[in-house]
Amino acid sequence: MAVFDQRDSGYWQARVRRKGWPAQSKTFRTKAEAETWARKVEAEIDRGSFVSASQAEGTSFKELAQRFKTEFAPQHYRGSSWQNKLDRLVERLGDYALSAITSERVGWYRDARLKDPDPRYKDPKQAPRISGATVKTEVDLLSKVLDVASKEFSITLPRGNPVTAVRKPSDSRARERRLDSVEWDALQQQLKQSRNPWLWPATQLAVETAMRQGELLALRWENIDLEKRTAYLPQTKNGASRTVPLSSAAKAVLESLPHASDGSVLPTQKQSLYSAFAAACKRAAIYDFTFHDLRHEALSRLAERGDLSVLELSAISGHKTLRLVQLYVQLHASQLAQKLG
Repeated sequence: MAVFDQRDSGYWQARVRRKGWPAQSKTFRTKAEAETWARKVEAEIDRGSFVSASQAEGTSFKELAQRFKTEFAPQHYRGSSWQNKLDRLVERLGDYALSAITSERVGWYRDARLKDPDPRYKDPKQAPRISGATVKTEVDLLSKVLDVASKEFSITLPRGNPVTAVRKPSDSRARERRLDSVEWDALQQQLKQSRNPWLWPATQLAVETAMRQGELLALRWENIDLEKRTAYLPQTKNGASRTVPLSSAAKAVLESLPHASDGSVLPTQKQSLYSAFAAACKRAAIYDFTFHDLRHEALSRLAERGDLSVLELSAISGHKTLRLVQLYVQLHASQLAQKLG
């Protein structure tokens, strides 16, 4: 039988004890609420279906995220992209108890994120919205964190994993933006005139190696072997290391660069590089083209050579699946027509 006590604060505590079951207690604003809860718990115990939500109610998502970051992720994740996604989740869901993260709450998070401007753009009013693919990866990580709470940390979620009942945003359509020869000439002129001395060599290396912007900025001279024409990347976006072959043009660019005292190949900041590239595009009257599109351009150029297999392209780019390589590679129809004869 349930017992009810009124605290000095005016709140009512309900306690339910049954032989063979751990004692359950919860505090409510009114006695009526306490009695309703107690009847529900007793009925579920009688049916053998009672699941205690006390731990899920007493643990915030922020606390779970911290445990995930320190106890689980170091043994199962490499790279840092997951940390940025987890930070975005904590920003909006951090103060909620795990029991309060329902499918409705997950849907709210999804819809709110889809309205956020792309943070890579300085002016939020002119920035495009966050892509569906980006939001999908965040929702997938939320599902993983909640699974870890249940399976690894023994925190019972009263309604199971709420993400399974939520429609995930669809992947964004792959970008197909490439520059024609006239646009390239105009852009190169502006890149060379930039006040950021690292912009033009960074662009050249991006086109010659298909490296991501973060990979280029993480390059260190100790990992460059000009004799073997390779660049070693100890940590990449997908968590795996990679050795990138260097073309003659890429080698020439590296040989022309001064060696910074900190050992970095391109001693400039991501935002500085991004802003300088956007400004050069604007001066060249080129629109809807970003630094990341250079990776797409590089892989498309490599594919157009015709002497590299898709597996070899995957080894250069670091994609784990061939489908992802195909999303990036875009062949000019005119060049395909020439091969057809």
